[in-house]
Amino acid sequence: MYDVIIIGAGPAGISAALYAKRANKSVLVLYHGESQLEKAHMIDNYYGFDGGISGSDLYNGGINQAKTLGVDVFSEEVLHISMNRDMNYEVKTADNEYEGRALILATGNKKLRPNIKGVAEFEAKGISYCAICDGFFYRNKTVAVLGNGDYALSEAEDLENIAQKVYILTDGKPAPQTDKYEVITKKISEIKGDMKVRKVAFDDGSELDIDGLFIALGVAGGADFAKKLGIALDGDSIKVKEDMSTNIPGVFSCGNITGGLLQVCKAVYEGAQAGLSAVNFIKQKEK
Repeated sequence: MYDVIIIGAGPAGISAALYAKRANKSVLVLYHGESQLEKAHMIDNYYGFDGGISGSDLYNGGINQAKTLGVDVFSEEVLHISMNRDMNYEVKTADNEYEGRALILATGNKKLRPNIKGVAEFEAKGISYCAICDGFFYRNKTVAVLGNGDYALSEAEDLENIAQKVYILTDGKPAPQTDKYEVITKKISEIKGDMKVRKVAFDDGSELDIDGLFIALGVAGGADFAKKLGIALDGDSIKVKEDMSTNIPGVFSCGNITGGLLQVCKAVYEGAQAGLSAVNFIKQKEK
C-alpha cells in the first residue's frame, strides 16, 4: 500500500513525487513510453540552466532525483485504475497491481486519433475511446478494438462480457499475442456508416460489419483514465481546481493533461501543488 500513486514521470509527476515524499509519504511513480520532454532537443527558457539543457537530460535528471530521495519509480504500462471498497485506488499494470490512498494523474495528453477516413466523422456515433464508459451501449452487438498493444487487449477484456463478438484491428501493425479474440491485421482504408458506424473497409477491398469501434492506440493517457473514473473533462483536458484536485475525492491531476500553457515551469508548479494537496487529503482521511 502506497500513500500516493503517480501516473507519469515528467516534470509534473516527478515534482508531485518530490513534495509528497518530503512530507514523509510513501510514493510510487509509474510511467511507460517516451515522454514529450525527452523529444525536446534543447530547453532554453527554464530557470537555472545557463545555455539550456536537453529535454532528455532534464527528464532523466528528475527521475534520478526522485529515486535518490526514496521514491519508487517503475517503468510499467498502466492498464486499469479503479476505486475499491476502502476508497483507495487500485492500479493494474501489465505486470503488477498496486494500491494507493491518493492518485495523481500526470501523464500528459496522449489521446491518439488515427489518421483514418471517417474516424473524426463518427466519434460519439459508434466510435469511442473508453470501453468501460460506452460498452453498455453495445450489449450483444459486434464491436472492434483498434490497437495492437496491452492497452487494446485490456479494452477488449472490458467488452468481452458485454458484446456478442469482439475483434481486434491492428491497421497493418503486428498482431498482439492473444488467442481470445479474432485479430485482423489488414490496413484500414475507411470507417463507413450512415448516422453511425456500420463497417470497416480495408485496403484489400474487404469490409467488416460492426456496430461500434473502440480506439485504444499506444498506451492509455490521462483522459482515458479520467473517463473510466468519472473525472470531469474539458475536451481532452482534465478539469482541476486551484489545488489540482478533480471532482473525484483523492484524485489530483497536473501538467499538460490539465491544458493551458504547455511548459515545464507550469508542470513543475502544478506537480508541487498536486503533491501537497494529496498529502493534505491523506491527513484529512486519517482524522
